[in-house]
Amino acid sequence: MKPLRASTTLVELLDRAAELWPERTAWIFDETGERVTFAEVDRRSSRLALTLLDLGVEAGDRVAVMLRNQPEFPLLWLALAKLGAVLVPVNTNYREFDGAHVLRHSGARFAVVAGEFAELVRRIAPETAVERTLTIDELVALTPSIDAARFTTTAERPVNIQYTSGTTGAPKGCVLPNRYWTTLAIDLATEFPAVGEDDVFLTAQPFHYIDPQWNVALGLAGGATLVVLDRFHPTTFWAKVREYGVTWFYCLGMMPALLLRQPPHEDDRNHRVRAVSASAIPRELHAELEARWGVPWYEAFGMTETGGDIRMTVADHDETVGTGCLGLPNSAREVIIAGADGKPLPRGETGELLIRGVGLMHGYHDDPEATARAFDGGWFHTGDLATMDDRGRIHYVGRTKDMIRRSGENVSADEVERALLLHPSVKLAAVVAVPDELRGEEIKAYVVCDGDRPGPAELAAFCAEKLAYFKVPRFWAFPDELPLTPSERVAKGELRKVADPRAGSWDRTADRWL
Repeated sequence: MKPLRASTTLVELLDRAAELWPERTAWIFDETGERVTFAEVDRRSSRLALTLLDLGVEAGDRVAVMLRNQPEFPLLWLALAKLGAVLVPVNTNYREFDGAHVLRHSGARFAVVAGEFAELVRRIAPETAVERTLTIDELVALTPSIDAARFTTTAERPVNIQYTSGTTGAPKGCVLPNRYWTTLAIDLATEFPAVGEDDVFLTAQPFHYIDPQWNVALGLAGGATLVVLDRFHPTTFWAKVREYGVTWFYCLGMMPALLLRQPPHEDDRNHRVRAVSASAIPRELHAELEARWGVPWYEAFGMTETGGDIRMTVADHDETVGTGCLGLPNSAREVIIAGADGKPLPRGETGELLIRGVGLMHGYHDDPEATARAFDGGWFHTGDLATMDDRGRIHYVGRTKDMIRRSGENVSADEVERALLLHPSVKLAAVVAVPDELRGEEIKAYVVCDGDRPGPAELAAFCAEKLAYFKVPRFWAFPDELPLTPSERVAKGELRKVADPRAGSWDRTADRWL
């Protein structure tokens, strides 16, 4: 049996898990109550692989999968990995336009879908390379022509074309090899948070997003049991954590703030969680999150393109709560903070966060120009602004496209958004730049509120108490909701497409609606 550190493919991780922990529960699907052991994962994924082989799926073929959170999604992923084929996850919220983009751009030959999506995919298939669409029920009902086979693959063979969230334009397909997943999983199993045999962990994200997939890989690497919820429900989330005895979980986006908005409960600290990892923990809420549930929350940074890169550990946690510190790069990563010339800046100066190491994406599918830009100089350019302190820890500043230049002053959209979220009525906030002849750029805030909506003058005054005067938004809009990416972040690219960003806004300077 290959040692964990030497396992470079998903197939090797699964072989090892099935040998070490055959009867241990690998997955629990909360919605249906279905439990699957590691041995069953191996057996059922092999059966699917043989069935797909009978249907003509070959190494290198792309297979689009449009399923909700059910065992067949990760089973198909592992089956395709065994064949050397490539999974193309399709967002279950997609419709004709965006669904056709993913199917067409990926070049998928086959599609496996839930029954509810069959009509949609079959309707758009003629304008794509898809030759055959099967429902998951049809696929599972087929009997393969042979009972067993030996599956081999390689570390650098692609197993995913994973489409990005598309915050700044059409989603790009990240080509992710086996080594991407094994590097990420083995790091989390052997370094912090060291998820292993005694752990139960949980995911509440949809499987078409990347988190549940690396959770599956982590479970295979560490022998932990993964609980899969149908989706994120803030009202029942902690009850599920208690019900299953969860010891660790990862969350992101709006999830921490939404959890804090739930009424306090006498069982808030009645759980087995030893640590929570999260991306973009709201700085002003960090200490409150820890006090509420009595467990440390650890910042983590990663991207679809790069996997897991930087994380906070126990050693640095206490002194960095609420600072926005991301921590240190893991053992598979090098990072620098670079200036416009791509060269490292002195410690403490703000520049772009660049990353390199093993297990990154191969590039963007069918987009060599975007790939070349992303890896200019041999480093992956994250598009994030950060600083590095004297101990090498990374401190997040904001997105490069989220820096607003107003009358010579740099304003971080992230900082303004975090200030707005301190208001008890604000559920979600997004801040963008508005071109302005006098000041270069002005600031506009989109605010989604809970319950009674405060007036824009009230929110502007609230901001003025928290921020320098030049950071207070001039334009205000109050939509019922904002476009979100699958990772629960605001799709600002959609907001920036507005032809006239002033129209329909309250103008603080003119004190009127436009």
